[in-house]
Amino acid sequence: VQLQASGGGLVAPGGSLSLSCAASGFTLDYKGIGWFRQAPGKEREWVSCISIESGRTHTYYADSVKDRFTISIDNAKNTVYLEMDSLNPEDTAVYSCEAYSRSLICVGPPDYWGQGTLVTVSS
Repeated sequence: VQLQASGGGLVAPGGSLSLSCAASGFTLDYKGIGWFRQAPGKEREWVSCISIESGRTHTYYADSVKDRFTISIDNAKNTVYLEMDSLNPEDTAVYSCEAYSRSLICVGPPDYWGQGTLVTVSS
């Protein structure tokens, strides 16, 4: 059972990057799948969450990334994506994903989590 984030790297300010969160050993038919980030010397930050309820997809974003980041899910690939645009140095952090069976907005204790991927925004 594993939840693996990937796609991080070095990108210039104003650039874009796409992260993937792939699940293995279980399916992403949980209540919520969330992205988090932690920058050096800072507290962990909730970034975004996606949930599917009654066939409808709901997405949520932190104010700091709203209108710049887009979360999506591909159930066939058992993967959640985070498309990040207009990146700035303040977005530099390790990004990780978590799966929740008891929360539609990705809060509280997760059921699964994994190693993160480093995103560095620098010229």
